[in-house]
Amino acid sequence: MDVGGLQYECCFNGQLVNPVDLTQYPYPSTRRVVLSQHGAVATSQPLAAMAGMEMLVAGGNAVDAAIATAIALTVVEPTSNGIGSDAFALVWDGKLQGLNASGYSPAALSLKEFDGMRSVPELGWLPVTVPGAVSAWRTLWERYGKLPFERLFEPAIRCADGFPVSPVTAQAWKQAEQVYLPQTAAEFEPFKAVFFPEGRAPRPGEIWRSPLHRKTLEAIANSRGDSFYRGELAEKMAAFAAATGGFLTQADLVAHQADWVDPISTTYRDLTVWEIPPNGQGLTTLLALNILENFDLANHPRDSVESYHLAIESMKLAVADAYRYIADPRHMEFPYEWLLDKSYAQERSKLIGTNALPLAQPGLPKGGTVYLAAADGELMVSFIQSNYAGFGSGILVPDTGIALQNRGTGFVLQPDHPNCFQPRKRPFHTIIPGFLTRDGKPLGPFGVMGGAMQPQGHLQVVVNLADYVMNPQTALDAPRWRFMEDNKVLLEPQTPEDVVAGLQNKGHQIGITTEASYFGRGQMILRHDDVLMSASEPRADGLAIGW
Repeated sequence: MDVGGLQYECCFNGQLVNPVDLTQYPYPSTRRVVLSQHGAVATSQPLAAMAGMEMLVAGGNAVDAAIATAIALTVVEPTSNGIGSDAFALVWDGKLQGLNASGYSPAALSLKEFDGMRSVPELGWLPVTVPGAVSAWRTLWERYGKLPFERLFEPAIRCADGFPVSPVTAQAWKQAEQVYLPQTAAEFEPFKAVFFPEGRAPRPGEIWRSPLHRKTLEAIANSRGDSFYRGELAEKMAAFAAATGGFLTQADLVAHQADWVDPISTTYRDLTVWEIPPNGQGLTTLLALNILENFDLANHPRDSVESYHLAIESMKLAVADAYRYIADPRHMEFPYEWLLDKSYAQERSKLIGTNALPLAQPGLPKGGTVYLAAADGELMVSFIQSNYAGFGSGILVPDTGIALQNRGTGFVLQPDHPNCFQPRKRPFHTIIPGFLTRDGKPLGPFGVMGGAMQPQGHLQVVVNLADYVMNPQTALDAPRWRFMEDNKVLLEPQTPEDVVAGLQNKGHQIGITTEASYFGRGQMILRHDDVLMSASEPRADGLAIGW
């Protein structure tokens, strides 16, 4: 069948179903699926998407495009990521490859420094871990890059000379005033001078410039990243830490490396869903899908009480396991494969009943972020990098554009917990790139950024594709829910009233918010034969573009 000029047939459980309809967009959105043949890029900021497309047009591949997009995002969306971020990636090159570029906690920082605290603070030096994004760029380029490394930095450097701040980014920047401007300690002054030079956030459409970002990106480009981990930039980071009570040292930076890892997966209906293994929380998505698979969700309309209820309850159980067990894999209590056992998920599914669980508990098995997707004729890339909370720690290294992340906030301070803080340890990470295959063949990259929303967004996108046969853009447009804690669930205003009332009757404590940032920001590129179908999140400033 030819729908919207594209033949597309899916087969679920051996039954032929209706093809994805590229003409139907039932949810409020001005976005439509972008169709292309040779390459595509999708991310949350148009100038960054154009940076990636520039590389494709120049003869680069999808990895070149992904790296250029990621670098540009550090300038044009600094409210979510930066040069001092961490990153993860999934790359399809005929087989799916995983890259974990998250950094370790400083070797000189001990648990004793947190005495009297209930959690790791979000600001200052205590939550700072070794930044890994630069190592991700270089490691990906060394393995796959076609264009010169320095070429990938050119769009970001142009933007650092001045670009108009986009509306959603400006809104996040304005909200950040309340967090960072009141900080009076000396270590926060360089940060405020760069990001709030007039004592306020830039307004939508206002030109923001950062000569320090330009200078730093040029140093990284010209040294192929060596300056960041072994050279002048590393020296500046370590010197500022030593002068202001920080713990990051040159030895920490030298010891860092990005690691190639084997992605983890599960099957859901006829899809195979792929994630990065722990220390990331991608396992949460796979756990929830395994539980949800025990219910015939397609028998219930997508916007029905039962569809919402079953998906929310599955995620609640998965989150309980994730926060109890996921950690740096060297410190986990048992292999993560035990949590992915289908029989374990089947037992967990039996806990789901007519009403909301009062409090989801972990079982015992036996045995602030940017996301981008890029694709060409051979490679497909799912890439994510993040400061964690907004701009991160509030620490910016003087004479550089390096704003340091606060990923250490992902640790807990409970001594008997596998994710308890230790020196030279990777924290629990919220950022997760996703990827879909069917019958061993690549469909493509997808992701939904947004802290704890990310596995929940992944689950909802997969359900929209697999159970409700939506096209990629509609799968992103559809109203989302977000499980918070206990029985608390946030819904978007466009959620049907009967669904809201029905969930409340089942015992869910419902809140409705117009704040779109609570529900994540997604991107997706899926392949059908020689056609790439790209989509970008309507809750962000983003752009999907193809050629």
